[in-house]
Amino acid sequence: MLTITQTLYDQIVAHSRADHPDEACGVVAGPAGTDRPERYIPMLNAARSPTFYEFDSADLLKLYREMDDRDEEPVIVYHSHTATEAYPSRTDVTYANEPGAHYVLVSTADTDGSGPFQFRSYRIVDGEITEEDVQVVEAY
Repeated sequence: MLTITQTLYDQIVAHSRADHPDEACGVVAGPAGTDRPERYIPMLNAARSPTFYEFDSADLLKLYREMDDRDEEPVIVYHSHTATEAYPSRTDVTYANEPGAHYVLVSTADTDGSGPFQFRSYRIVDGEITEEDVQVVEAY
């Protein structure tokens, strides 16, 4: 199960909606070994695409060095789907190279901001997708 604070949840959703119609992407880092998402890090979708996301390689290298210096790891890797449900695509599975991370997908198919949207979390290990429950809390 992914346990996430309301603040982090809101930040991920706001970023996903703000970048629409392009896919948004980012990471939430946490202390190594804790599985506790703490530090929100929105990233630029280098592909600038409504159907695909890609982290800029220089930004990603900088992020991993920073996390290493802070004894952190990526707890959540998130991105949005702009026209489809929040379920990992084949490309998403191919790029899922953090077996310990929660892969969060937000569907922004509803663009008026008042209707339903999807916020779902998955574990993706060796190409196998497992959906998990999401618990939103005020604080840890």
